[in-house]
Amino acid sequence: MTSTPLSARHVRKRYRDTQALDGLDLEVTTGTVHALLGPNGAGKSTAVNVFATLTRPDAGEVRVGGHDAVRHPARVRSAIGLVGQSAALDEALHGRENLVMFGRLHGLSKTSAVRRAGELLDAFGLAEAGDRKVSGYSGGMRRRLDIAAGLVTRPQLLFLDEPTTGLDPRARHEVWEMVRQVVADGTTVLLTTQYLDEADQLADMVTVLGAGRVIAEGTPSALKSDLGGDRVIITASRPDDLARMTGVLGSAAAVDPDRLEVTVEAGPAGGGAAVVEAVRSLDSAGITVDDVLLRRPTLDEVFLHLTAPEGAAR
Repeated sequence: MTSTPLSARHVRKRYRDTQALDGLDLEVTTGTVHALLGPNGAGKSTAVNVFATLTRPDAGEVRVGGHDAVRHPARVRSAIGLVGQSAALDEALHGRENLVMFGRLHGLSKTSAVRRAGELLDAFGLAEAGDRKVSGYSGGMRRRLDIAAGLVTRPQLLFLDEPTTGLDPRARHEVWEMVRQVVADGTTVLLTTQYLDEADQLADMVTVLGAGRVIAEGTPSALKSDLGGDRVIITASRPDDLARMTGVLGSAAAVDPDRLEVTVEAGPAGGGAAVVEAVRSLDSAGITVDDVLLRRPTLDEVFLHLTAPEGAAR
């Protein structure tokens, strides 16, 4: 297994007047969840289609599992699994029958397909539902079965295109656990999602796309750190305390009189140290407060900052 199951260099794809991919570079490391983020029209779906050999790029190079996606698409397809936004299941069939069907379509013998179906049903907590029709499955169960179908051939790389869209919070968490299990079992995952908390929970690396190009890349923690440090938000007990608090905490403290809040940037020492210092300083000055909150930048804030329209405040 190559250490880079997916490598893309200067990939371009145009649809009439739309430049969907404009020199895209991407490298995915084995054993990770790599999230691909971006607003609608950023090129996420086009990128997945090109990587999965569903769409031919106009220029550039894509290698999956060490194989050139243009010259050897069949080899690439044997190394990947793809779970699209819509479930590719036959609802008239049982869960087990669906997995056996996918196995047979991928060239497994009947015996191997039945064995693999049983393994996947056990692994995804669907063994008891395996002999029920998929039409009776909940949304989360269908999604888990859909992901299991993408793993029938034990792919090196699994593409998950917005796997939890439309699911309730409990079902989303079930799918998250399945994704973690998939990676623990040795499959690398490229994930596109519209949920920033999903990328924050699952991704080892995040690539943010804009207009078909990479506009930022890094771990979730690194991207959040780049946006700014931790902030300490202190809620005053009385409006009259706000002026005294800013005097103690320094002129750089930001005041929100409507919310009775004073915000202090944590600085290089980090949020924990800043909380301790602020509380000690206020206590020494005889100022009591209602609440102290350590606020870290979120991936949502990073995303909004990076994808703000040209000329908008950042």
